[in-house]
Amino acid sequence: MPATTTRTRARSRSRTVAAGFLLPALLLLGALVVYPIGYSVRRSLFDRSGASFVGLDNYLALVTDDSLRTAVRNNLIWLVVAPAVATALGLVFAVLTERVRWGTAFKLVVFMPMAISMLAAGIIFRLVYEQDPDRGVANAVWVGVHDTFAESSGFPRARPLPVHPLEAAGGGAFVTKEPVRRGAPVLLPLVGVAPAQMPRDARPAHAPTPASTGITGTAWLDFTRGGGGKPNVVDPKELGLKGLRIEAVRDGKVVATATAAADGGFTLPADRADGAVLRLPASNFREQYDGVEWLGPSLVTPAVIGAYVWMWAGFAMVLIGAGLAAVPRELLEAARVDGANEWQVFRRITVPLLAPVLVVVLVTLMINVLKVFDLVFVIAPGSAQDDANVLALQLYRSSFGTDADLGVGSAIAVVLLLLVLPVMVVNVRRIRRESRR
Repeated sequence: MPATTTRTRARSRSRTVAAGFLLPALLLLGALVVYPIGYSVRRSLFDRSGASFVGLDNYLALVTDDSLRTAVRNNLIWLVVAPAVATALGLVFAVLTERVRWGTAFKLVVFMPMAISMLAAGIIFRLVYEQDPDRGVANAVWVGVHDTFAESSGFPRARPLPVHPLEAAGGGAFVTKEPVRRGAPVLLPLVGVAPAQMPRDARPAHAPTPASTGITGTAWLDFTRGGGGKPNVVDPKELGLKGLRIEAVRDGKVVATATAAADGGFTLPADRADGAVLRLPASNFREQYDGVEWLGPSLVTPAVIGAYVWMWAGFAMVLIGAGLAAVPRELLEAARVDGANEWQVFRRITVPLLAPVLVVVLVTLMINVLKVFDLVFVIAPGSAQDDANVLALQLYRSSFGTDADLGVGSAIAVVLLLLVLPVMVVNVRRIRRESRR
């Protein structure tokens, strides 16, 4: 038998064996991937019920419906911002951890969020972004920094009663109804301060005593817990408004100022304050700073992206760190010997040599963010979910929501596939180029 015929039969037999091994995988691939894709493409061309052919109307809805346009816009933001930030942080962490003594421990801490599911991470960051500074870590830090540089209000929502000797002066301030006089003690009662908001070192208020050298007065909370107090009278159980700022105003100008003590007492110089009107400036009563509305309409998408970066920066760091370990050290040392500083070594040698790894990380994260659903669904509250909407979330809402439209849901699924395909093609071509080297 000729050798050519033998080789042909052997080749044919090997192909048959290979096909036999591949057949189960091909059947699974067809059943789980090819058929669903084909069915989704077909279903996207029909209406909500699936009975009437509507052509490309479901695809046109992606650019005409407000919620769908928001989802497309947010997906573009995710696609541009999230992979780039996570990759950049991973690169910085990978480079810096090579220079610190506890680099391995640091890598472990940064990579640890990868062990947490998206659902758990969403719950964690929903608590982190709580508006109440007493519960949300982000606002607790933000309010602490703010209050370090800007003094917060001492008595938000405090106000006088109609029977009090005070009246509104506009802009949130209050003034005495009558000018103050030498030797006549001044009473400045207020209500509307919750006991929990009173200064911890506030003491029981004392009625002011006349003084010939100054104008004395008392600013206090005119409220007796349990009842029994009288308006405009300093009762034994009522506390002084420590820290309340008082201004003496004459002809529109502040001529003297004072601050209430722990028992509410204050003194103004008689030579300047006699005949003036006392004003409690609005700075005493403005609302306390509660931080940033992280999950409001304007910041909800950046907030969710921050949670994503927290999870995936460790993934980028590990892959980039593996690539960095393969970089020839002699090139870096040669550049330093030639006079290059660390920034030049990083920018002109380290980054170009890591370019293949950076592309792998970036492409992987780009594919990943196109499918992001869990974080947006869990972190964004119902009131802001439309503003944080992405295509994967809209796919869920259109397909399984209360007003489900499988035609639109299938169209979104096809669009997501079309968005992923170019990224996958680029990745496959890069892998083939690398294998030929």
